[in-house]
Amino acid sequence: MEKLIGFGGMALGLGWILDLLFGDPSRLPHPIVWFGKWIALGEKRLNKDRHRKLKGAVFVCLSIALLFGISWALLNLLPLHPYIALAINAILIFYCLAGHTLRKEVRMVFEAVDRSTEDGRRQVARIVGRDTSELSPQEIRTAALETLAENLSDGVIAPLFWYAIFGVPGMLTYKLINTFDSMVGYQNERYKDFGCWAAHIDDVANYIPARLTALLMIIVAPIWNKWRLLRFVFRFGPQHASPNSGWPEAALAGILNCRFGGPHNYFGEYFYKPYIGTNERELTTKDMKKSILVCLLAEVLAVGICAILTLTPKL
Repeated sequence: MEKLIGFGGMALGLGWILDLLFGDPSRLPHPIVWFGKWIALGEKRLNKDRHRKLKGAVFVCLSIALLFGISWALLNLLPLHPYIALAINAILIFYCLAGHTLRKEVRMVFEAVDRSTEDGRRQVARIVGRDTSELSPQEIRTAALETLAENLSDGVIAPLFWYAIFGVPGMLTYKLINTFDSMVGYQNERYKDFGCWAAHIDDVANYIPARLTALLMIIVAPIWNKWRLLRFVFRFGPQHASPNSGWPEAALAGILNCRFGGPHNYFGEYFYKPYIGTNERELTTKDMKKSILVCLLAEVLAVGICAILTLTPKL
């Protein structure tokens, strides 16, 4: 990858600007869609009969190894002109970032629930996995902001983190891991064995990025007492059922001085999420705008740090 070292920051900048302007391209072929089809095919053929945990482990590990190996070989061994390599890297980075789409979807949830509760329920169902049919307006807004915080980590900071370490192959591989978790990493009857390894690998891949996301949010937050906010995050972040999601959610709850968490319905099963924060106040459009600004500033800071780190050689 020596010929690409000088292009790392430029490719990142171009890819990020594309995402900032356009978001996920709904009418173009998308690697994440291909990942989803691959996972669905494997799950359909393997998630049955005996040894489901073993088959799930082999499937996810083999998929990760193949994707990283193939993408690394294509980007490093093909005799590409430097500017063609730059374009390919930038486009792949664009595909791996989801900041624009995330902010747009959260904004649309708040606009929808302001029109009617039913509109809000339909809109928030696009970005959460829980049953939304009986959510109140407050629960809809809470779900949207929880998703904003969690997916700032999953959809932006974590891909940048792995790009800084392994370049585009690391970024693509992380997105595959995250797609595995979002499709089969559930503790229900169908997936608890087959998706076990996928969920654990995703936990490992997100361990540092989730905490880094919380730190970035604290740094850019318009709050003078950063230590109070940091103590809030360390108090409530570990209480989440997920080893990672609680950290960015706690950061946003602390910035807004609100309360996240509580009981939810996932796939027909009752699930209790510990509360993050203690101020049970009504969330408003102003909170949404503040949250989106904080997440955007954290993203800008992360891109800047990542661009500097790309000056060093990658694997």
